Amino acid sequence: MNLIAQIEAEQIAALGKTIPDFKAGDTVRVGYKVTEGTRSRVQMYEGVCIARKGGDTVAASFTVRKISFGEGVERVFPLYSTNIDSIEVVRRGRVRRAKLYYLRDRRGKSARIAEDNTYKPKA
Repeated sequence: MNLIAQIEAEQIAALGKTIPDFKAGDTVRVGYKVTEGTRSRVQMYEGVCIARKGGDTVAASFTVRKISFGEGVERVFPLYSTNIDSIEVVRRGRVRRAKLYYLRDRRGKSARIAEDNTYKPKA
């Protein structure tokens, strides 16, 4: 293991976060810490993960897309952000590519993703 990967592995271990195994096509529920004035609360953001970027590094991020009041909304979350309270996989999607940007042009039934019933967790 090279020096940079070793330092990143130490930083990830120091954060102590448990990231579930998810990929593009999965529906995820992200608990994001929102600060309003002096108060802080956790806001849930649920949608389809359309992209993951950065692999297993500290700088990794993922994009979640949801439909809010008939309008598509995308949000990019840093994977190891201190503002992320929790990540929960709601359902697994069966897709054949790593980036699902084509969903931006789709509406209704054509924007659906089939559920993956054969998922096996990584050992």
